Amino acid sequence: MKKILALLIFCAMLALAACVSESTDFENGEIITATQARQIINENPHAIILDVRTQEEFSEAHIGSAILIPVDMLTELAPELLPNKNALILVYCRSGNRSAAATAQLIAMGYANVLDFGGIIDWPYETLVP
Repeated sequence: MKKILALLIFCAMLALAACVSESTDFENGEIITATQARQIINENPHAIILDVRTQEEFSEAHIGSAILIPVDMLTELAPELLPNKNALILVYCRSGNRSAAATAQLIAMGYANVLDFGGIIDWPYETLVP
């Protein structure tokens, strides 16, 4: 009987874990390293990688699967392009200044799971170059 109860509790815990939205051990708006961002991306296939640079910068090189919303268009485009305010969003720019501003802006707009990983200049991993 104890084994069955333990098994039921274990199954219930697994079911609850599956229902939890994508989350991290980081605080909303926290600045993380490129290494931490890479690990989060690898562990969360539905994480959104948000590039807040200009179209020209994005066209030169960007992180794979990143979506582009220039920081000056974030308020206008985020509601349409980022409809899930609970989605895990990792933000970057060139050096970290615009990503910090964009992260603060997204939080002010009600996004609940936003992390800033600074600039692409500090990204030691692969990028896409057209």
